[in-house]
Amino acid sequence: MTPEDILKALSHVQEPDLKKDLVTLNMVQNIEINGNKVSFTIVLTTPACPLKELIRRDCENAVHQHVGADLEVTVKFTANTTTNRADGKALLSKVKNIIAVVSGKGGVGKSTVSANLALALARGGAKVGLMDADIYGPSVPIMFGVRGQRPLMTNYEGKDMIVPIEKYGIKLMSIGLLVDEKSAVVWRGPMASSAIRQFVTEVMWEELDYLIIDMPPGTGDIHLTLVQTVPVTGAIVVTTPQDVALADAKKAIAMFGQAQIKVPIIGLVENMAWFTPAELPQNRYYIFGKEGGKKLADQFDLPFLGEIPLVQSIREGGDMGVPIMESNDEITKAAFIEFANNAVRSISVRNAGMPSTQVVEVLV
Repeated sequence: MTPEDILKALSHVQEPDLKKDLVTLNMVQNIEINGNKVSFTIVLTTPACPLKELIRRDCENAVHQHVGADLEVTVKFTANTTTNRADGKALLSKVKNIIAVVSGKGGVGKSTVSANLALALARGGAKVGLMDADIYGPSVPIMFGVRGQRPLMTNYEGKDMIVPIEKYGIKLMSIGLLVDEKSAVVWRGPMASSAIRQFVTEVMWEELDYLIIDMPPGTGDIHLTLVQTVPVTGAIVVTTPQDVALADAKKAIAMFGQAQIKVPIIGLVENMAWFTPAELPQNRYYIFGKEGGKKLADQFDLPFLGEIPLVQSIREGGDMGVPIMESNDEITKAAFIEFANNAVRSISVRNAGMPSTQVVEVLV
């Protein structure tokens, strides 16, 4: 028995999302053989990989089937989060994936989705940052319980940099951490765009697997500034089931699909999919309609990333500064975990099969 025998056996194991075998994808490392004991390491495309146990089981079965049924197989895992940047990495050089969370209109729970997506990814082992790009209505300070806190400054390579606040293992930055929350941000578009550029160029994000950007609603200056400043890996569109929200979600999809922009849509998530009262946890009431988001995803041939219920504890947690992913509500957390799992899988597929991400240079 040789390492080549193990590699040949593992060439029969397919990565479930990328549809190629583990050996072709160079995902097998450190093969060790000691008597009837075999161990090797699988390099996952993200530490938050939801298919780890499936890959482990397939690897064990392949070695038993093609090498020896009596072998003791140990499968170890490590992760090297995939990235597909082709911009020279002048900005955010240590950030592998930049994900914009967008919506066509306000009030669909985009900030709640962004916050809990970031937390679910971090729970899976990824290094995550959350940038609140909603200049006029920042929500991150409230949702993470950091109201009134101010980020520190540091000098890095001769330049003054803002150190993001850390909470629940997430690096946070928001205009709400820099201005008095009682003051309205009354800025014209160029000033808001300048703030976004500052969040990119003057904040020490350091090494991140995913930078989640909570975008303002609509399709405006800040969206254009972002794609012209950094290479956005893809956008996640948030909608609710009713027709009004779906109509505006179509505009967000259309914006990122324009030939001048061409930012891939990672997928679509439906928030407030149904209402479940705390006293009747098994009941579902489709207040805003049913499966509107799924039908929209099918219409545009987009990945459907999941449904998030309308649950009182989600609202309460956000208001108290304890997002639902940090609560004990395992049923509701499961919806966000499934959504995050589908998102990271879609990001990995995007990085493997689509053109490299670049800064948008010309917008007509």
